[in-house]
Amino acid sequence: MVSLGAIYSVACVFLFGVTLVLAGDIVHHDDVAPTRPGCENNFVLVKVPTWIDGVENDEYVGVGARFGPTLESKEKHATHTRVVMADPPDCCSKPKNKLTSEIILVHRGKCSFTTKANIADEAGASAIIIINNRTELFKMVCEVNETDVDIGIPAVMLPQDAGLNLERHIQNKSIVAIQLYSPLRPLVDVAEVFLWLMAVGTILCASYWSAWTAREAVIEQDKLLKDASEEYTAESVGSRGYVEISTTAAILFVVLASCFLVMLYKLMSFWFVEVLVVLFCIGGIEGLQTCLVALLSCFRWFQHPAQTYVKIPFFGAVPYLTLAITPFCVVFAVVWAVKRHASYAWIGQDILGIALIITVLQIVRIPNLKVGTVLLSCAFLYDILWVFVSKWWFHESVMIVVARGDKSGEDGIPMLLKLPRLFDPWGGYSIIGFGDIILPGLLVAFSLRYDWLAKKNLRAGYFVWAMTAYGLGLLVTYVALNLMDGHGQPALLYIVPFTLGTFLSLGKKRGDLKILWTRGEPERPCPHIQEVNQSIN
Repeated sequence: MVSLGAIYSVACVFLFGVTLVLAGDIVHHDDVAPTRPGCENNFVLVKVPTWIDGVENDEYVGVGARFGPTLESKEKHATHTRVVMADPPDCCSKPKNKLTSEIILVHRGKCSFTTKANIADEAGASAIIIINNRTELFKMVCEVNETDVDIGIPAVMLPQDAGLNLERHIQNKSIVAIQLYSPLRPLVDVAEVFLWLMAVGTILCASYWSAWTAREAVIEQDKLLKDASEEYTAESVGSRGYVEISTTAAILFVVLASCFLVMLYKLMSFWFVEVLVVLFCIGGIEGLQTCLVALLSCFRWFQHPAQTYVKIPFFGAVPYLTLAITPFCVVFAVVWAVKRHASYAWIGQDILGIALIITVLQIVRIPNLKVGTVLLSCAFLYDILWVFVSKWWFHESVMIVVARGDKSGEDGIPMLLKLPRLFDPWGGYSIIGFGDIILPGLLVAFSLRYDWLAKKNLRAGYFVWAMTAYGLGLLVTYVALNLMDGHGQPALLYIVPFTLGTFLSLGKKRGDLKILWTRGEPERPCPHIQEVNQSIN
């Protein structure tokens, strides 16, 4: 029998399918901002460490301008330079203070960015830092009619709070010095490699568990048929420990998921993320309990408590092993929820997430390739719609905003697997949404169930091809992620064509497409079926 907690968990995790890199993304090339000779730099983030009276202080993050020379990429090559305040502060006219290669700090407004930079360059400044009039960063570009864009000093914008802090120290007669450099992000971070292994390994484990369960159910059913057992009734055959997705449910998924995603986007706040944390903990407890009970039941010492039951009000008969494991799972989830802002909290989130994904792939199944094709096609459109197309309607990517937990004061929603980027100077996490594992995982698990029930070996079956296609699709996702300078990518955009395309083409080539499309399971001859039917009647 399928537990309510597991069904409830399925509804939660199907809603997220995006692969992102968070916290410290390099600002990527922007085709909207105009470019021309002398004004064609890519926007990059700039590290701005500070020293106050010789003592190391805060480090800020700014953004480089479209114009001016590029900044040094290595910290050891960036020089400590004193910062002075412009007089007048807007730097729209020649500064009254004499400059000798200092960095000049100016306020935004009253004239263009390039005008300020040209005036600072002519006054002898080595660089110009412009304080934005808001707390966020702004991309500095050249005006359409400006001609004097041959600027010899780098220009960097700081958010308002950072710039005002520097200004306050200068006004207090402190000596303020900074460095300006823009470190390069490595092409591949170890976090992406391990995240790839986690996603592939999770589907691999879930697929074998699902196929083993299906095979055991078939063996038990055939045994009942051959023995003409009195237990063989319509009820016993019809009882299932899993949920099958229909074609209608697959189509309805996109509609409901889209509505829920927009609701998250509109209602995103601290309290709403807290609700998602509670929902994730409930699903994580269910998943961790299911996985631990199944794992421990494989050992001889735990088989007796796994098969011995005790009656509990409202829950019915519960195995002693489940009763013993549940408190540990509850404590684990609660500790993660309380400590989820700690630097090591990603470990607990990944453990709960992987256990939940494996449990969902064990409980939820697609009955045939037709349903799998409809589900993945709808998910393919869903990912593209809410990562890319939503920018036209909401002026930002709805999926990325929700996944990052923007406007909530949190560092992202919990329905993600995440790993810290170990060798990235900008830090942050590599993440993958549950939907990017569960949805294609349903098709991969279906392929292994079919292979086992059809008694196909690995070479003649479909599982190896489906598993390889998923791995390649996810690999291409990370390649695209790095080519886009860490800008979030809809993983199913790449994974679905690989997995579904491979399955369909291989099934057609081998002549199995009709069986895969309609039934999904090979016919199993049963010589005793007439005797069994007669005994039942």
